[in-house]
Amino acid sequence: MSRMFTRFLPRFALATVAAASLAGCGVNSIPTSEENAKAKWAEVQNQYQRRADLVPNLVATVKGYAKQEQDTLVKVTEARSKATSIQITAADLTDPDKVAAYQKAQGELSQGLGRLMANVEAYPDLKSNENFLALQSQLEGTENRIAVARRDYNDAVQSYNTTIRTFPAVIGAKVIYGAKPMVPFQATTPGAEEAPKVKFD
Repeated sequence: MSRMFTRFLPRFALATVAAASLAGCGVNSIPTSEENAKAKWAEVQNQYQRRADLVPNLVATVKGYAKQEQDTLVKVTEARSKATSIQITAADLTDPDKVAAYQKAQGELSQGLGRLMANVEAYPDLKSNENFLALQSQLEGTENRIAVARRDYNDAVQSYNTTIRTFPAVIGAKVIYGAKPMVPFQATTPGAEEAPKVKFD
């Protein structure tokens, strides 16, 4: 029995040292940070989808009052279609080109909604319509949620990118995971970091 124990003791000790070394290299913090960033990105997408779902109702409500704004309505509808057609998976978060295309499409929809809301000023009856007021309130709330979701995602990306670049986690990041930095959300158009103005005086 003691001979068998003596034979396995070096292997057990080696396994213990290897496990302790890997734990010391932050090997578990890498997937934890990565999954957190992916979850935050999912929330960004969720809020953009919520906004996209509001757009058809908003367009239909405005259309009934503002027939001469047809060109703006078409542009908003087209921007919504483009924004919802570009999908990003969690694996794409390390590809700057794919993230930039997604951000650009969402920025174009933001700009279109901003123009639409600015044009509504010319229609006092529309501004007092209950459906429009409800949609306006929902859109404003959604834009605020989008801003929070993007901030939370960027915080998670910063944490993940820092983790995979700092010692000792960098060892596990390169050797075990082949980790690549994730791309933070950035404003791609002037004023894109601000929600469209949806309040009226």
